[in-house]
Amino acid sequence: MKEMIKFGFILGVICIVAAGLLAGVDILTKPKILAQEKLEEESSLKAIFPSAHHFTEVKENGEIIYYKAFDSDGKFMGIAFKASGKGYAGEVKTLAGMLKNGEIVAIKILSHNETPGLGSRITAANFTDRFKGRSDLSKVEAITGATISSRAVIDSVKKEAEEIKVKVKNEK
Repeated sequence: MKEMIKFGFILGVICIVAAGLLAGVDILTKPKILAQEKLEEESSLKAIFPSAHHFTEVKENGEIIYYKAFDSDGKFMGIAFKASGKGYAGEVKTLAGMLKNGEIVAIKILSHNETPGLGSRITAANFTDRFKGRSDLSKVEAITGATISSRAVIDSVKKEAEEIKVKVKNEK
């Protein structure tokens, strides 16, 4: 019985030390991870609106709803927003740029877990370019063989664009 208590105590100490080390590593790496995520976000926004000088976040209840894009003169260019939908193998996250009139400028797939060679074709330019200049996303064609993945992108961008259009109707 004494031996079992001794081994339980040793195991408890090992667990506490390991948890402490993991917490320490988390504290040390969190600022770097957040900085890297911010850089990736800025890069993605620039890919959507290459001529934009800067972006401002629009928040609602502490959560970023969309980003306003401005040119170097401070003139409002458009909106960038994130959309996500359920694909074949998981969530597909997309960043889309939209003009005030509802026309999509560009989209970029931020993350997905779709099947390589099939569903992953949603990241290819021949699919993402189908959105450019469109206001009516119901006419965007899905990818043959990757219908679920491409429909996830189309439907999520369409739904989010409609919600954002209502919010930015009077933006300047």
